[in-house]
Amino acid sequence: MSFNDTQRATLRALCDTFVPSIGGHDDPDGFWARSASDLRVESEVERYIEGRVEPVAREGLKQLLDVFAAQDFAANPQEVREQMVIGFRAFGPDVAAGLDAFRSLALLHAYGVTGADGRNPNWRALGYPGAQGPAPKVAKPIPLTEPDGDRLDLEADVCVVGSGAGGGVIAGELAKAGRRVVVLELGGYFNESDFNQHELWAYEHLYYKGGIPTTADGNVSILCGQNLGGGTTINWMTCFPTRDAVRREWASEHGLEGLDGPDFDRHLGAVLERIKANEECSDLNGPHLRMQEGCAALGWAFKTIVRNTDPETYDPESAGYVHLGDQSGSRQGTQKTYLLDAARAGARFVVGCRADRITVENGRATGVEATWHGPDGSAAKVTVRAPQVVVACGALESPALLLRSGIGGPEVGKHLRLHPGGAIGAIYSEPQEAWWGPPQAAYSDEFADTGDGYGFLIEAPAYGPALGAAVTPWESGEAHKKLISKGARSASLVYFVRDRGEGQVAIDSEGNAVQSYALTDPLDATNLRAARASVARIQAAAGAEEISVTHRGGHLQWTAGEDLEAFIDSMNAIPVEQIPLFSAHQMGSCRMGADPATSVTDPRGELHDTRGVWIGDGSALPSAPGTNPMVSIMAIAHRTAEAMRAGERPVS
Repeated sequence: MSFNDTQRATLRALCDTFVPSIGGHDDPDGFWARSASDLRVESEVERYIEGRVEPVAREGLKQLLDVFAAQDFAANPQEVREQMVIGFRAFGPDVAAGLDAFRSLALLHAYGVTGADGRNPNWRALGYPGAQGPAPKVAKPIPLTEPDGDRLDLEADVCVVGSGAGGGVIAGELAKAGRRVVVLELGGYFNESDFNQHELWAYEHLYYKGGIPTTADGNVSILCGQNLGGGTTINWMTCFPTRDAVRREWASEHGLEGLDGPDFDRHLGAVLERIKANEECSDLNGPHLRMQEGCAALGWAFKTIVRNTDPETYDPESAGYVHLGDQSGSRQGTQKTYLLDAARAGARFVVGCRADRITVENGRATGVEATWHGPDGSAAKVTVRAPQVVVACGALESPALLLRSGIGGPEVGKHLRLHPGGAIGAIYSEPQEAWWGPPQAAYSDEFADTGDGYGFLIEAPAYGPALGAAVTPWESGEAHKKLISKGARSASLVYFVRDRGEGQVAIDSEGNAVQSYALTDPLDATNLRAARASVARIQAAAGAEEISVTHRGGHLQWTAGEDLEAFIDSMNAIPVEQIPLFSAHQMGSCRMGADPATSVTDPRGELHDTRGVWIGDGSALPSAPGTNPMVSIMAIAHRTAEAMRAGERPVS
């Protein structure tokens, strides 16, 4: 059921509360006077909610609009509406989460929606240049298989469900070895010819659930790929080999023999070579230079990041947009490497295809039943008959597929790790050009191990005005505009914690994945606070004029000359549950291990309880690696593909 007229009027007033028209400012670009409704943001938010939000959550948002409407929200002036929004947050976490969703969507669209000229009218005031040019015309070299009617039946040796860092590697390696491979991918197939460098287009077409969803409990916002190539199409291209200490942990505590020695070195080396990992394309933009200066002043480590970029086509002017799809074609994700290898070896690809269940007979896999959705709204049933199935849907969805299939054992969905983290922004005296150059070209691992092998990394994020506006602290419409109007001089740094604690993935009554995560582990909470304090110290040491830290319900601000340690004490006094958390790394929910009582697969990646079903993505990692996990996932998948080629395990 669509929104009714009263709900639409309330939604419009709510969007204008978050992005109001403000007078009394020098306003040559119309930035201060432009409200959300001037850009028809309410229509875009309604479209997003109707098309992208799960039915239960969608009804909850509509009910929240009804509650506001009952208070005659739309008839009140801006100042009163702002106080109503702030007051309603105190009604409980569900109401606060709903308001956060509306706020994020309103801000995301107000600063991301584009007109016929491909630009948002607010960008000029923010100093943001927008797209560098039209998308190039590039052929799509991977042929797709589509149903001819309402059914598609395929035969294969291996069906790979998912095409990201893990699934792509396994598909490529097995297809090159002569196996008949079918790849099913929930997302679509997009390449340079589609990448228009617009945030909202990218979130809708390349990201999980069409944007930046949260865990079901509202605790963590999620960045995750959903397209042919998965996260390797939109991530920040950071290539960390698995740390030695983590490899020893996985070998000794989880039974992954050989992971701590030269055998796994071989898998890491093969992956890094295939994706052309190098340090030649790691130019430092403003935020990186500020991190370098701050770390130098503090005597902390600062290192260049290795990235999977082809130097021959790398372009620093467009590199800042790689999280929206790499228009230069230099990104060496699975789409340009292992999936292309698979296609050239005869693999078949079906995109827009959701795996409903794995079929099993007598304790072993027989294939996959799936549903294909065409761009025109058509649908078809897809059946792949295959004795080997690789589950590589990502740590947020792979457990759901196993649970819908009734396989995997009692540990399915447990041990979800997210590398929880966030960002702290600062304003400097000069423009920082955060949109130029790679989003992640350097890092600090000064605190990678604060004790017991756990700690945090500090890096720099990708920039976009829509996402930047959505995560900027909001206390009032005018205060928010004042903050983002300084966007050209802003430089954010991000941090993430190697989490010892964990979350869980379950399914609802419709079989949809439901993720939950609460940061309750004391060590994780300590490291989270230390990470935030460290980023603030770096920003201050680099000469920041202002530092802003957001929390649920408001934000804190430090201005140069004030007591930094008092500011940090105020940050640390914020309860952990009020700190907004983000995750770009999801792992561990179908983990490997020797003991079926604590793991889902054996040390090679095959389910303990079902022959022929393998896990081939980040959900297989036994614990959080503490570094950006792409290369770890790819190397583990490379190892699993080798085990699959070597044959089945002996019958016990």
